This record gives sequence, C-alpha cells and structure tokens, in this order.
Amino acid sequence: MKAKFNLHPRLIKDTIHIADLKLCRLVLMNDSNYPWFILIPRKNDIQELYQLSIDDRYQLISETDCIAKRLSLHFKATKMNVAALGNIVPQLHVHVIVRKKNDATWPNPIWNGVPIIFYTEEKINMIILEVKKLLDDLIHNE
Repeated sequence: MKAKFNLHPRLIKDTIHIADLKLCRLVLMNDSNYPWFILIPRKNDIQELYQLSIDDRYQLISETDCIAKRLSLHFKATKMNVAALGNIVPQLHVHVIVRKKNDATWPNPIWNGVPIIFYTEEKINMIILEVKKLLDDLIHNE
C-alpha cells in the first residue's frame, strides 16, 4: 500500500489545491497580488532537490518548466519567478510566480512587499478551472 502524502501545515493553510500531476501537487497561493503557484513533489520527508531520485528530479524539472511556460503565456508574464527556497517551509516545494511590470512589488521580490489580499471564492474557482484546462494533459488522475 502506498504511503499517504503529507503536506506541510503552512502549505495546507496558505494554499488551494488545484491538481496532482505525475510527481507534484499543484496548488495556488492564496494571495491575489500575483498569479502564484507552488509545485510540491508528492514524496514524504523530502527537503532538498538532491534527496529526490534522479528520475524524480527530472520529472520535477519537466513539470516546473512546462507549467512555467504555459502560465507565462496564459497570464502574459513579464517574467517568471521560479524558486525553491524552503527557509520557512522545509518541505521541498517550487514557487512558480507570474510577474508583471505593473504588479504590487515589481521589480522587487514578492515576499513581505505588500499585504496579502486573499482571493474571493469566485476568483479561486475561476483560476482553478482555467489552470486545469491549461494543464489538462499533465493532470494525473488516480
């Protein structure tokens, strides 16, 4: 039997589930200042990229690249910010953030730049539908 995937409590609190891909869970950060997505490999007790198997590393890079490209085109990004930091949330996760010249903190980093503005339920549902349609061929239905 496959072990249940555990998500860090901070990710549970701050994000909205969109879909599971082959390796990663894709979530939306609940901050409407930016289209901000996070990929979390569905592997327990992984904090660093090098802790993944080589196949999983390649899969993470593949999913990250594909999602970043599609989100960039869909949201008409000026720049895509892609990063795995983990200073506050140690569970390995990759931020994929759509940046635009007119966003709340451009060109500075997004962290602690402006207060969080939570999405409305209507906007959450709209984004989830858009992104699922955009990534339909990547979504892994188990």
